[in-house]
Amino acid sequence: MADADPHRQVTAEAPAPAPAPAPAPAARPGRRWGRLALMLSVPLLLLLVGGYFWLTSGRYVSTDNAYVKQDMTSISPDVTGRIVAVEVRENQRVKAGTILFRIDPLPYRIALAQADAALAESRVDVSTKATDSGSAAATLAGAQADLTLAQATYERQAALMKRGFTTRASLDAATQQVAAARARIAAAQADAARARQQVSSGAAGSSTPAAIQVALARREKAQLDLARTIVRAPHDGIVSQTGRLQVGNITPSGVPALTLVTTGGTYVEANFKETDLDHMRVGQVATIGFDAYPELELHGRVQSIGAGTGSQFSVLPAQNATGNWVKVTQRVPVRIAIRGDSPRPLIAGLSADVSVDTQAR
Repeated sequence: MADADPHRQVTAEAPAPAPAPAPAPAARPGRRWGRLALMLSVPLLLLLVGGYFWLTSGRYVSTDNAYVKQDMTSISPDVTGRIVAVEVRENQRVKAGTILFRIDPLPYRIALAQADAALAESRVDVSTKATDSGSAAATLAGAQADLTLAQATYERQAALMKRGFTTRASLDAATQQVAAARARIAAAQADAARARQQVSSGAAGSSTPAAIQVALARREKAQLDLARTIVRAPHDGIVSQTGRLQVGNITPSGVPALTLVTTGGTYVEANFKETDLDHMRVGQVATIGFDAYPELELHGRVQSIGAGTGSQFSVLPAQNATGNWVKVTQRVPVRIAIRGDSPRPLIAGLSADVSVDTQAR
């Protein structure tokens, strides 16, 4: 660089001028209002949601400890006997009066025939005693006539005795005849009273002799037992638990032979916590859901609130008089009546979810 000209000036290229920035587009009024609406709607939505929960907190009480209930009748025969026919099958729908099963009627037909014979015998016996009553009345009339004659004889003998025309023995004999006649009257009166009692009814307002009344009662009992060999459905329902009904089995009276589930009057029994009952009242609206039918929702009303907790009605109620007692929230059964008919079959024992609107904040 020694031979370089010190006076030589090196001219550098001048940089190109930067382009001018483009003018920013003017903000549209619609976007400005949209941002403002968005900024205001978020807190307003939060305020509305919070207000809704504040207003409805405590208004609805719910439980999933609820089950479908139906009235069930245990059908048991009133007489003991061998089953000769079963007229229904499991889960069959029946009407009131439908024959369920039959018991061998032969022993009860024989008992009815015996009762008829006993009734006929009682009527013959009453007729005989009525004849005896007539005889007793005739005997009493004869004894009264004898007494009249004896009394007259005694008076004549007494008059003759005063005048000395008879003996003391004759007077004594007349006196004895009067006493004997009076004794016969007393005996005849007793026999007549006994005969009347034997043919009397023994009850006010009835003219049927007591013996015939007893025979009639026994015949009615035999006839009723014969009619009860045919067991009928007391109401409409669905037959269940028919496995115990087998032809040839001996079924004792009073022991359940099958169960009849009532088709009408289905309800839900919801077991609410005792802390949920503060504002619950009869008649409040309830919403019911079912585990078996997730898409089904029914409406109902509170029909009744239980008179005791579930533990009080258990077979072995809890005894809390011990040193290690722990307080447990109790459950109270609440009966929910279902409004309207369900499009799906409500089977007894189905699990349900119940929510009750208590109308309280």
